[in-house]
Amino acid sequence: MLLPLLGIAACTRSADRTSASAHVDAIAADTDSFGAPLPSDASYAARVVSLNPAATEVIFAMGAQASLVGRSKWDEFPAEAKAIMPVGDGIRPNIEAVLRRHPTLVILYATAENRAAADAFAKAGIRTLTLRVDHIAQFMSLTRTLGVALGVTERAAQVVDSVRRTLDAVRAATRGATVRRVVWPLWQQPLLVVGRGSYLDELLEIAGAENVFHDIDAPSPPVNIEEVARREPDAVVTSVKNIPALESSTQWRAVRAVREKRFVVSDPELTGRPSVVLGMAAVSLARALHPELAATLPPEPGARR
Repeated sequence: MLLPLLGIAACTRSADRTSASAHVDAIAADTDSFGAPLPSDASYAARVVSLNPAATEVIFAMGAQASLVGRSKWDEFPAEAKAIMPVGDGIRPNIEAVLRRHPTLVILYATAENRAAADAFAKAGIRTLTLRVDHIAQFMSLTRTLGVALGVTERAAQVVDSVRRTLDAVRAATRGATVRRVVWPLWQQPLLVVGRGSYLDELLEIAGAENVFHDIDAPSPPVNIEEVARREPDAVVTSVKNIPALESSTQWRAVRAVREKRFVVSDPELTGRPSVVLGMAAVSLARALHPELAATLPPEPGARR
């Protein structure tokens, strides 16, 4: 899910910076990212179309999936979500396809590209809830908001507490460990890396690492390979399948960590989305970064499918 959204983010970054800031402000103002009031009860929970992958996964984790009557084509977690009727893209969605599901509530991903859709649903008399998750705190906020909207506040609190306990356990286990300086490439053309504006940057810190691009306040800033080499990361965070491409890349040979085959292997099924797997993502990263701490970390995450 993360990579398609990154492709869109690369084209709409400046507008989405405003949207992300609006989301942070909205938490205090009791509105969603587009300024609509947050739900105070489950009045609109009868028929829900979720076009927000993080929200869809949270809905399943809360046991409220019976209300779902539609999802975007990117909403694939958990595996059971694939049984829900797909209605197309979550970015600039097909309004008619969504309306054919007769929703009482549509959950959107908060990007400037979706503002027109929110307006169209409002004109059709459909309640919308527009949320964005760039940071772990926003995941917690999204979960609580969905708990209210779907009438499962107690279960939402349990999901939040479970994720927080795991994150706290990883942070405690890595406290005092030698911090490894890393770069985390997300996309090659253009070259995008993890910046301070991403939950991935937070996961690195919790897992006992320092993101060499933490100084850039964007989720996935574009950089050049010369700047990566200049910052001299101790290791490159990437998936197993991407290692051969990095090793054979002429441009990545400029980075000493690649030449010396210093990779930290991430699991995209855990790190690729800011949802209920955040705790397990931190566990997985901490084990890859600090194998010497294995005995003090929570158990290895199991299969996700």
